[in-house]
Amino acid sequence: GALGGLGLGLWRWRQAAMAASEEDEKEEEELRQRFMAPPVSGLRELRRRRRELRSRMELLIMETQGEVCRALAALDPGAAFAVDTWERKEGGGGISCVLQDGEVFEKAGVNVSVVYGLLSEEAARQMRSRGKSLKAKDGKLPFCAMGVSSVIHPKNPHVPTMHFNYRYFEIEEADGTKQWWFGGGTDLTPTYLNEEDAVHFHKTLKEACDKHDLKLYPKYKKWCDDYFYIKHRGERRGIGGIFFDDVDSPSKEEVFQFVKSCAKAVVPCYVPIVKRHCHDSFTPEEKQWQQLRRGRYVEFNLVYDRGTKFGLLTPGSRIESILMSLPLTARWEYMHTPPESSKEAEILEVLRNPKDWVH
Repeated sequence: GALGGLGLGLWRWRQAAMAASEEDEKEEEELRQRFMAPPVSGLRELRRRRRELRSRMELLIMETQGEVCRALAALDPGAAFAVDTWERKEGGGGISCVLQDGEVFEKAGVNVSVVYGLLSEEAARQMRSRGKSLKAKDGKLPFCAMGVSSVIHPKNPHVPTMHFNYRYFEIEEADGTKQWWFGGGTDLTPTYLNEEDAVHFHKTLKEACDKHDLKLYPKYKKWCDDYFYIKHRGERRGIGGIFFDDVDSPSKEEVFQFVKSCAKAVVPCYVPIVKRHCHDSFTPEEKQWQQLRRGRYVEFNLVYDRGTKFGLLTPGSRIESILMSLPLTARWEYMHTPPESSKEAEILEVLRNPKDWVH
Protein backbone atom coordinates (compact mmCIF):
# COMPACT_ATOMS: atom_id res chain seq x y z
CA GLY A 1 0.00 0.00 0.00
CA ALA A 2 2.82 2.36 0.93
CA LEU A 3 4.56 1.68 -2.39
CA GLY A 4 1.30 2.22 -4.26
CA GLY A 5 0.92 5.55 -2.45
CA LEU A 6 4.47 6.44 -3.42
CA GLY A 7 3.76 5.56 -7.07
CA LEU A 8 0.60 7.71 -7.01
CA GLY A 9 2.53 10.57 -5.43
CA LEU A 10 5.19 10.31 -8.13
CA TRP A 11 2.56 10.25 -10.86
CA ARG A 12 0.88 13.34 -9.39
CA TRP A 13 4.23 15.13 -9.15
CA ARG A 14 4.97 14.28 -12.83
CA GLN A 15 1.54 15.54 -13.87
CA ALA A 16 2.08 18.77 -11.92
CA ALA A 17 5.57 19.18 -13.44
CA MET A 18 4.19 18.63 -16.96
CA ALA A 19 1.38 21.13 -16.34
CA ALA A 20 3.93 23.64 -14.97
CA SER A 21 6.20 23.21 -17.98
CA GLU A 22 3.21 23.67 -20.34
CA GLU A 23 2.34 26.81 -18.38
CA ASP A 24 5.97 27.98 -18.72
CA GLU A 25 5.98 27.37 -22.47
CA LYS A 26 2.70 29.22 -22.85
CA GLU A 27 4.07 32.19 -20.88
CA GLU A 28 7.28 32.18 -22.94
CA GLU A 29 5.30 32.16 -26.17
CA GLU A 30 3.19 35.11 -24.97
CA LEU A 31 6.36 37.04 -24.09
CA ARG A 32 7.90 36.21 -27.47
CA GLN A 33 4.88 37.66 -29.22
CA ARG A 34 5.16 40.89 -27.24
CA PHE A 35 8.85 41.41 -28.10
CA MET A 36 10.46 42.50 -31.38
CA ALA A 37 13.32 39.98 -30.99
CA PRO A 38 14.67 37.58 -28.33
CA PRO A 39 15.99 39.50 -25.28
CA VAL A 40 19.74 40.08 -24.88
CA SER A 41 19.94 38.02 -21.66
CA GLY A 42 17.80 35.18 -23.07
CA LEU A 43 14.18 34.49 -22.16
CA ARG A 44 14.90 31.43 -19.98
CA GLU A 45 17.52 33.32 -17.97
CA LEU A 46 15.20 36.30 -17.46
CA ARG A 47 12.37 34.07 -16.29
CA ARG A 48 14.71 32.11 -14.00
CA ARG A 49 15.80 35.36 -12.35
CA ARG A 50 12.44 37.06 -12.67
CA ARG A 51 12.45 38.34 -9.07
CA GLU A 52 15.67 40.28 -9.60
CA LEU A 53 15.19 43.89 -10.58
CA ARG A 54 17.67 43.69 -13.44
CA SER A 55 15.55 40.99 -15.10
CA ARG A 56 12.29 42.86 -14.48
CA MET A 57 13.78 46.02 -15.98
CA GLU A 58 14.98 44.12 -19.07
CA LEU A 59 11.50 42.63 -19.52
CA LEU A 60 9.97 46.11 -19.15
CA ILE A 61 12.23 47.70 -21.78
CA MET A 62 11.60 44.79 -24.17
CA GLU A 63 7.82 45.14 -23.72
CA THR A 64 8.00 48.93 -24.13
CA GLN A 65 9.93 48.52 -27.39
CA GLY A 66 7.30 46.06 -28.68
CA GLU A 67 4.35 48.26 -27.63
CA VAL A 68 5.76 51.41 -29.22
CA CYS A 69 6.82 49.68 -32.46
CA ARG A 70 3.39 48.08 -32.89
CA ALA A 71 1.62 51.39 -32.21
CA LEU A 72 3.79 53.25 -34.75
CA ALA A 73 3.51 50.50 -37.38
CA ALA A 74 -0.29 50.67 -37.09
CA LEU A 75 -0.12 54.41 -37.98
CA ASP A 76 2.14 53.80 -40.99
CA PRO A 77 0.88 50.51 -42.49
CA GLY A 78 2.92 50.75 -45.70
CA ALA A 79 6.21 50.79 -43.77
CA ALA A 80 7.91 48.14 -41.64
CA PHE A 81 10.47 48.15 -38.87
CA ALA A 82 13.88 46.70 -39.69
CA VAL A 83 14.85 44.67 -36.61
CA ASP A 84 18.57 44.55 -36.06
CA THR A 85 20.08 42.56 -33.16
CA TRP A 86 23.70 43.25 -32.27
CA GLU A 87 26.27 41.96 -29.80
CA ARG A 88 28.96 43.85 -27.92
CA LYS A 89 32.14 41.84 -27.56
CA GLU A 90 32.87 43.49 -24.18
CA GLY A 91 29.51 42.19 -22.87
CA GLY A 92 25.83 42.47 -23.73
CA GLY A 93 24.16 43.76 -26.85
CA GLY A 94 20.92 45.22 -28.08
CA ILE A 95 18.02 45.35 -30.51
CA SER A 96 17.57 48.32 -32.84
CA CYS A 97 14.20 48.70 -34.56
CA VAL A 98 14.13 51.38 -37.25
CA LEU A 99 11.40 52.43 -39.67
CA GLN A 100 12.60 54.71 -42.49
CA ASP A 101 10.86 56.60 -45.27
CA GLY A 102 7.30 55.66 -44.39
CA GLU A 103 4.23 57.67 -45.37
CA VAL A 104 3.87 59.08 -41.84
CA PHE A 105 7.35 58.70 -40.32
CA GLU A 106 10.51 59.81 -42.04
CA LYS A 107 12.51 57.97 -39.38
CA ALA A 108 11.34 56.23 -36.22
CA GLY A 109 13.79 54.27 -34.11
CA VAL A 110 13.19 52.31 -30.90
CA ASN A 111 16.33 50.80 -29.38
CA VAL A 112 16.95 48.45 -26.49
CA SER A 113 20.45 47.95 -25.12
CA VAL A 114 21.75 45.82 -22.26
CA VAL A 115 25.48 46.29 -21.80
CA TYR A 116 27.86 45.28 -19.04
CA GLY A 117 31.58 45.03 -18.39
CA LEU A 118 34.06 47.60 -17.10
CA LEU A 119 33.31 51.30 -17.14
CA SER A 120 35.68 53.33 -19.34
CA GLU A 121 37.72 56.03 -17.60
CA GLU A 122 35.96 58.76 -19.63
CA ALA A 123 32.52 57.45 -18.64
CA ALA A 124 33.57 57.22 -14.96
CA ARG A 125 34.91 60.78 -15.16
CA GLN A 126 31.59 61.96 -16.62
CA MET A 127 29.72 60.33 -13.71
CA ARG A 128 32.06 61.70 -11.06
CA SER A 129 31.51 65.17 -12.52
CA ARG A 130 27.81 64.67 -11.63
CA GLY A 131 28.74 64.01 -7.99
CA LYS A 132 29.05 60.20 -8.05
CA SER A 133 31.71 58.91 -5.64
CA LEU A 134 32.91 55.79 -7.43
CA LYS A 135 35.58 53.75 -5.62
CA ALA A 136 37.34 51.61 -8.22
CA LYS A 137 39.27 48.39 -7.49
CA ASP A 138 42.63 48.45 -9.32
CA GLY A 139 41.14 51.19 -11.50
CA LYS A 140 38.26 48.90 -12.54
CA LEU A 141 34.53 49.52 -12.11
CA PRO A 142 32.18 46.70 -13.21
CA PHE A 143 28.89 48.13 -14.51
CA CYS A 144 25.59 47.12 -16.05
CA ALA A 145 23.45 49.59 -18.04
CA MET A 146 20.17 48.90 -19.77
CA GLY A 147 17.50 51.02 -21.35
CA VAL A 148 14.99 51.64 -24.08
CA SER A 149 15.27 54.83 -26.12
CA SER A 150 13.40 56.21 -29.06
CA VAL A 151 13.28 59.20 -31.37
CA ILE A 152 10.44 59.63 -33.86
CA HIS A 153 10.76 62.13 -36.73
CA PRO A 154 7.46 62.43 -38.67
CA LYS A 155 7.25 63.70 -42.26
CA ASN A 156 4.41 66.17 -41.67
CA PRO A 157 5.58 69.43 -40.01
CA HIS A 158 2.31 69.50 -38.02
CA VAL A 159 3.20 66.23 -36.27
CA PRO A 160 5.80 66.80 -33.52
CA THR A 161 9.01 64.87 -33.05
CA MET A 162 8.96 62.77 -29.88
CA HIS A 163 11.74 61.29 -27.78
CA PHE A 164 11.68 58.99 -24.78
CA ASN A 165 14.27 57.03 -22.84
CA TYR A 166 14.08 54.89 -19.67
CA ARG A 167 17.21 53.34 -18.23
CA TYR A 168 18.75 51.55 -15.24
CA PHE A 169 22.38 51.67 -14.14
CA GLU A 170 24.32 49.56 -11.66
CA ILE A 171 27.97 49.88 -10.61
CA GLU A 172 29.93 47.60 -8.28
CA GLU A 173 32.49 49.41 -6.18
CA ALA A 174 35.81 48.12 -4.77
CA ASP A 175 34.21 46.86 -1.51
CA GLY A 176 31.44 44.97 -3.37
CA THR A 177 28.68 47.51 -2.62
CA LYS A 178 26.42 48.29 -5.55
CA GLN A 179 25.35 51.77 -6.53
CA TRP A 180 22.21 51.87 -8.67
CA TRP A 181 20.00 54.53 -10.19
CA PHE A 182 17.28 55.09 -12.76
CA GLY A 183 16.96 57.84 -15.33
CA GLY A 184 14.72 58.77 -18.20
CA GLY A 185 12.00 60.96 -19.57
CA THR A 186 9.64 61.71 -22.43
CA ASP A 187 9.60 65.01 -24.34
CA LEU A 188 7.95 66.61 -27.36
CA THR A 189 9.49 68.80 -30.08
CA PRO A 190 6.85 70.41 -32.31
CA THR A 191 7.69 72.44 -35.40
CA TYR A 192 4.52 74.51 -34.87
CA LEU A 193 2.77 75.13 -31.59
CA ASN A 194 -0.59 73.45 -30.99
CA GLU A 195 -1.80 74.18 -27.45
CA GLU A 196 -4.27 71.29 -27.40
CA ASP A 197 -1.47 68.82 -28.22
CA ALA A 198 0.86 70.36 -25.63
CA VAL A 199 -1.80 70.10 -22.91
CA HIS A 200 -2.68 66.50 -23.82
CA PHE A 201 0.99 65.46 -23.81
CA HIS A 202 1.81 67.09 -20.47
CA LYS A 203 -1.44 65.97 -18.78
CA THR A 204 -0.79 62.33 -19.71
CA LEU A 205 2.71 62.49 -18.24
CA LYS A 206 1.45 64.31 -15.14
CA GLU A 207 -1.13 61.55 -14.53
CA ALA A 208 1.64 58.91 -14.72
CA CYS A 209 3.75 60.87 -12.19
CA ASP A 210 0.83 61.71 -9.88
CA LYS A 211 0.11 58.00 -9.23
CA HIS A 212 3.39 57.93 -7.29
CA ASP A 213 3.91 61.40 -5.81
CA LEU A 214 2.33 64.77 -6.65
CA LYS A 215 5.72 66.49 -6.33
CA LEU A 216 7.27 64.49 -9.20
CA TYR A 217 5.64 66.10 -12.26
CA PRO A 218 6.53 69.76 -11.42
CA LYS A 219 10.05 68.72 -10.39
CA TYR A 220 10.72 66.59 -13.49
CA LYS A 221 8.99 69.04 -15.84
CA LYS A 222 11.38 71.78 -14.70
CA TRP A 223 14.33 69.37 -14.95
CA CYS A 224 13.29 68.62 -18.54
CA ASP A 225 13.09 72.32 -19.47
CA ASP A 226 16.52 72.89 -17.93
CA TYR A 227 18.13 69.78 -19.45
CA PHE A 228 17.00 70.18 -23.07
CA TYR A 229 18.45 73.66 -23.26
CA ILE A 230 20.54 74.64 -26.28
CA LYS A 231 22.79 77.05 -24.44
CA HIS A 232 24.44 78.55 -27.53
CA ARG A 233 20.97 79.34 -28.99
CA GLY A 234 19.26 80.44 -25.76
CA GLU A 235 16.28 78.13 -26.43
CA ARG A 236 14.91 74.74 -25.42
CA ARG A 237 14.93 71.84 -27.83
CA GLY A 238 11.13 71.50 -27.59
CA ILE A 239 8.15 72.05 -25.30
CA GLY A 240 9.49 69.60 -22.74
CA GLY A 241 7.79 66.84 -20.81
CA ILE A 242 9.58 65.07 -17.97
CA PHE A 243 13.24 64.24 -17.37
CA PHE A 244 15.09 62.74 -14.39
CA ASP A 245 18.44 61.11 -13.71
CA ASP A 246 20.40 59.50 -10.85
CA VAL A 247 17.15 58.63 -9.04
CA ASP A 248 17.89 56.11 -6.26
CA SER A 249 15.21 56.78 -3.64
CA PRO A 250 12.79 56.17 -1.91
CA SER A 251 13.46 52.47 -2.77
CA LYS A 252 14.47 50.38 -5.78
CA GLU A 253 10.96 48.91 -6.08
CA GLU A 254 9.20 52.29 -5.83
CA VAL A 255 11.43 53.92 -8.45
CA PHE A 256 10.99 50.89 -10.75
CA GLN A 257 7.18 51.15 -10.47
CA PHE A 258 7.38 54.87 -11.26
CA VAL A 259 9.55 54.21 -14.34
CA LYS A 260 7.06 51.53 -15.41
CA SER A 261 4.16 54.04 -15.22
CA CYS A 262 6.16 56.53 -17.32
CA ALA A 263 7.00 53.88 -19.95
CA LYS A 264 3.32 52.87 -20.16
CA ALA A 265 2.38 56.54 -20.78
CA VAL A 266 4.47 56.82 -23.98
CA VAL A 267 1.87 55.49 -26.45
CA PRO A 268 -1.15 57.36 -24.98
CA CYS A 269 0.71 60.69 -24.73
CA TYR A 270 1.88 60.66 -28.36
CA VAL A 271 -0.19 58.44 -30.68
CA PRO A 272 -3.40 60.56 -30.46
CA ILE A 273 -1.37 63.62 -31.58
CA VAL A 274 0.01 61.76 -34.62
CA LYS A 275 -3.50 60.55 -35.56
CA ARG A 276 -4.85 64.08 -35.28
CA HIS A 277 -2.31 65.69 -37.63
CA CYS A 278 -0.68 63.12 -39.93
CA HIS A 279 -3.04 64.04 -42.79
CA ASP A 280 -2.88 67.83 -42.28
CA SER A 281 -1.93 69.75 -45.42
CA PHE A 282 1.32 71.75 -45.34
CA THR A 283 3.24 74.19 -47.54
CA PRO A 284 6.86 74.00 -48.78
CA GLU A 285 7.63 76.91 -46.41
CA GLU A 286 6.32 74.89 -43.44
CA LYS A 287 8.45 71.93 -44.51
CA GLN A 288 11.47 74.22 -44.69
CA TRP A 289 10.84 75.48 -41.14
CA GLN A 290 10.64 71.86 -39.95
CA GLN A 291 14.08 71.23 -41.51
CA LEU A 292 15.55 74.24 -39.67
CA ARG A 293 14.07 73.08 -36.35
CA ARG A 294 15.55 69.64 -36.93
CA GLY A 295 18.93 71.31 -37.30
CA ARG A 296 18.52 72.55 -33.71
CA TYR A 297 17.60 69.01 -32.64
CA VAL A 298 20.87 67.72 -34.10
CA GLU A 299 22.85 70.49 -32.38
CA PHE A 300 21.48 69.55 -28.96
CA ASN A 301 22.03 65.81 -29.43
CA LEU A 302 25.61 66.12 -30.61
CA VAL A 303 26.76 68.92 -28.31
CA TYR A 304 24.93 68.40 -25.00
CA ASP A 305 23.06 65.09 -24.74
CA ARG A 306 24.52 62.94 -21.94
CA GLY A 307 23.21 59.66 -23.38
CA THR A 308 24.90 60.31 -26.73
CA LYS A 309 28.13 61.26 -24.95
CA PHE A 310 28.03 58.15 -22.71
CA GLY A 311 27.43 55.94 -25.76
CA LEU A 312 30.30 57.48 -27.69
CA LEU A 313 32.61 57.04 -24.67
CA THR A 314 31.70 53.37 -24.06
CA PRO A 315 34.09 50.97 -25.80
CA GLY A 316 32.35 48.60 -28.23
CA SER A 317 29.12 50.59 -28.30
CA ARG A 318 27.21 50.64 -31.56
CA ILE A 319 27.54 54.04 -33.25
CA GLU A 320 24.63 53.45 -35.68
CA SER A 321 22.26 52.88 -32.74
CA ILE A 322 23.58 55.87 -30.76
CA LEU A 323 23.12 58.21 -33.75
CA MET A 324 19.68 56.77 -34.58
CA SER A 325 18.25 59.92 -32.94
CA LEU A 326 19.39 62.07 -35.87
CA PRO A 327 16.80 62.84 -38.56
CA LEU A 328 17.21 61.69 -42.16
CA THR A 329 17.12 65.33 -43.29
CA ALA A 330 17.80 68.70 -41.62
CA ARG A 331 18.91 72.17 -42.65
CA TRP A 332 21.12 75.00 -41.41
CA GLU A 333 20.53 78.42 -42.96
CA TYR A 334 22.76 81.35 -42.18
CA MET A 335 21.15 83.97 -39.88
CA HIS A 336 17.58 82.75 -40.36
CA THR A 337 15.01 84.79 -38.42
CA PRO A 338 11.23 84.23 -38.80
CA PRO A 339 8.94 87.25 -39.34
CA GLU A 340 7.48 88.86 -36.19
CA SER A 341 4.05 87.57 -35.09
CA SER A 342 4.37 84.57 -37.44
CA LYS A 343 3.54 80.96 -36.48
CA GLU A 344 7.29 80.31 -36.56
CA ALA A 345 7.97 83.16 -34.12
CA GLU A 346 5.23 81.80 -31.83
CA ILE A 347 7.00 78.46 -31.24
CA LEU A 348 10.33 80.26 -30.69
CA GLU A 349 8.75 82.34 -27.93
CA VAL A 350 7.71 79.14 -26.07
CA LEU A 351 11.16 77.58 -26.58
CA ARG A 352 12.75 80.66 -25.00
CA ASN A 353 10.22 80.93 -22.17
CA PRO A 354 8.78 77.52 -21.13
CA LYS A 355 5.07 77.42 -20.23
CA ASP A 356 3.07 75.60 -17.59
CA TRP A 357 0.68 73.48 -19.70
CA VAL A 358 -1.42 71.80 -17.04
CA HIS A 359 -2.58 74.54 -14.64
